[in-house]
Amino acid sequence: MSGIHGFGGMIGQSSQMLELFDLISCVAEEGDSTVLIQGESGTGKELIARAIHENSPRKSSNFVPVNCAAIPDDLLESELFGYVKGAFTGAQQSKIGRVQFADGGTLFLDEIGDMKPTLQAKLLRVLQEREVEQVGGVRATKVDVRVIAATHQHLEGLVSEGRFREDLYYRLAVIPLNAPALRERQDDIALLVERFVDRFSRRKTDKKTTFDALAMQSLNNYAWPGNVRELENLMQRMVILHRGKRISMKELPEKYRCDDCFIVESSKVLSEAGVTIASGDIVPPEIEWSTDGLDFNGLISEFEDKLILMALSKAGGNKKEAARLLNLKRTTLIEKIKKKNLEV
Repeated sequence: MSGIHGFGGMIGQSSQMLELFDLISCVAEEGDSTVLIQGESGTGKELIARAIHENSPRKSSNFVPVNCAAIPDDLLESELFGYVKGAFTGAQQSKIGRVQFADGGTLFLDEIGDMKPTLQAKLLRVLQEREVEQVGGVRATKVDVRVIAATHQHLEGLVSEGRFREDLYYRLAVIPLNAPALRERQDDIALLVERFVDRFSRRKTDKKTTFDALAMQSLNNYAWPGNVRELENLMQRMVILHRGKRISMKELPEKYRCDDCFIVESSKVLSEAGVTIASGDIVPPEIEWSTDGLDFNGLISEFEDKLILMALSKAGGNKKEAARLLNLKRTTLIEKIKKKNLEV
């Protein structure tokens, strides 16, 4: 499909993703500056970090991910910086940390906002001095590592609350990137649905699982608090439960159903008239057949009027939202309203 682009396992045709792909390419080429990726959970922040690494001069060295929220505070320090033999009970031999393991490559610190202040200070030293000191050690070791951090939290807010070091924040945010929420990139939902359905179809010879127009419109209108990860999980469930079938809205789990959604399926005639939706609760103009034939253009225009007025009603008079429901450009909708002298 034209307009579809991919980068590091991510796909998209929305303006947000195309802009992000350009930024990733630019950042990856540079190879050294720290990067801070912010975005909600499930938006693919680690995919972004991996794409930066795999397209950088550091790609031949290690990409080392660390989830700062998943490792207990008392273990995170030794995991990051390593330790020398005898540093604490159970340290029977020395062990390098993940910072050293990433030497020459990339260290990805996920959920950096959960890191405790004492570790923030040690991380700041790594960034400033390009060296790391193991727990219990007395000698620092030089490291060449690119740090990419990510968080779903608002770090500037944490700084103002005194929960995150201001100097570390500015060291991390040399290049800030934003991972857009799925609800902000609705143009990509159909692409992602197809990608995930293909991924979870075990036998390529099986008939493909598909979604009818109303089911797809329901998915487009859902808020996706879990973002791409939530969509991926739902597609896995749908493929397993309805393999090779055409899924309607009634097959979707209840929370994904949108009773007020429009059915996005238009005939060639309606499409040529500029109408791209139909709704089960919109009654077409009453047709009276006669020997003189139909007023075809008049009937189409009347039906189009009903669609526009219903969309405006459902959108509370908001033309931008009505245009989205109708899958029209806002300027196109406004032009039609003026031309038809519709009262809104």
